[in-house]
Amino acid sequence: MKLVIDANIPAAERCFGHFGTLTRVAGREINAAHLEDTDALIVRSITQVNEQLLINSPVRFIGSCTIGTDHVDQAALAKRDITFASAPGCNAEAVVDYVLSSLLTLAERDGWKLGERTVGIVGAGNVGGRLQSRLTAMGVATLACDLPRAEEEGQGGFHPLDVLIERCDVLCLHTPLTREGPHVTYQLLNAQRIEELAPGSVLLNAGRGDCVDGMALRSRLASKGDISAILDVWEEEPDIDAGLRDLVSLATPHIAGHSLDGKLRGTWMIQQALARHCDQPSELTFADICPPPALASLHLQHALPPEDALRLCMRAVYDVRRDHDALQRQTLHHGMRKGFDDCRANYPLRREFATLTVHLSGEALELEALLRGAGFNVKGG
Repeated sequence: MKLVIDANIPAAERCFGHFGTLTRVAGREINAAHLEDTDALIVRSITQVNEQLLINSPVRFIGSCTIGTDHVDQAALAKRDITFASAPGCNAEAVVDYVLSSLLTLAERDGWKLGERTVGIVGAGNVGGRLQSRLTAMGVATLACDLPRAEEEGQGGFHPLDVLIERCDVLCLHTPLTREGPHVTYQLLNAQRIEELAPGSVLLNAGRGDCVDGMALRSRLASKGDISAILDVWEEEPDIDAGLRDLVSLATPHIAGHSLDGKLRGTWMIQQALARHCDQPSELTFADICPPPALASLHLQHALPPEDALRLCMRAVYDVRRDHDALQRQTLHHGMRKGFDDCRANYPLRREFATLTVHLSGEALELEALLRGAGFNVKGG
C-alpha cells in the first residue's frame, strides 16, 4: 500500500508505517500527480479534496486528521466509492484552551473580568459543548445557540442567534461552514448583525473564517472601535486581510486546535479508521504515541485573585500572545501568504491544560473548583 500524508501530521510513521510506503508532502502542495499510484491519502484542513485532486487516482481511503470536513467533497468521494474518515472532537479541548486563554488575556488587557460577563456560544458541537461545560463549571454565565435546535426561544436550552447578540457580552463562534440548506452559516455574522453588537462586546471566531463578514467587521472596528475581536480563522486563508488583522485585539493563524495532544489524537483516530478499512487489527493506543509534558505539575500555596490564578496556570501551559506576536512578525518579514503558512508549518510545541497537575494547599485550596472547571488536573491538600 502507498500512502500520501501531509508533512505536518505528527507520528505518521508510528501510526501508518506498517500499512506500507509513506510519502510526505506539504498540505497545500498535494496535487493529482501525487495520487496517480496512491492507495490512501491522509490530510489536514488545508488540502482541498475534490474531483480535480482525485482525477485518475486509484485512492480507496481518505482520512482527515481534523474536526472539520468542509475541505472534503464527500459527494465526489462517494461517487468513487472512496472510504472517508475524519477525527471529530480530536482537538476540541485545545480549541477550548485557546478560547479561555484569549478571553482572559483580553480581560487583563482591557480591565474587565470574565466572571462578570455573559458568554454566548454559537454552535454546540464538540467544541461549543465543551466550552459551555467548562465556563459553567468556572461560574461564568452562558447562553448557547445551535442553529438546528434554536428556532424557538429557549427550546432545548438553546436560543436564537439574535437573542445572544442582544443579551451577551462575549460571542464565540464554533460552527461548521455551510453554504446551502436550512441552516446556512456562511457570513452568519453579516453586516447587520455586526452592527447590532453592543459597544464593549467581544467577538471571537475559532470556527470558520467565512462565517464572519470580514469587510463589515473591519468597517465596525475602524469606524467606531467600540467592540473587540479575536480571530483565529479568516476569509481567504492564507491571504488574509492585513487591515483586519491589524484592527483585531488578538490575531492568530488558524492554530486554536494545534496542541500536540489534539494533533496526535487526530492521527491516532485516522489510524484506527484505516485499520478498520483494511480489516486489520490495531493494538496501538493513544497513550502509546503521546509523550509526557515538559511541565507536569505546579504548586499553589497562597490565595490569588481567581482570574490571576487562572492566567498563571494557563500561561504555564499555553500563552496565546505568543501566537499573536508570531503572526505579526512572520507576515511582516515574509509577506502574508508565506508568513501565515510558516506560522502553522513551524508551530511550536503546545500541550493541553489537562496535562498540567495543579497541587493546592493552604489558602489556595479555595481555587480548586475554578481550576478544575477550567480543565486542569487539580489535587488538593
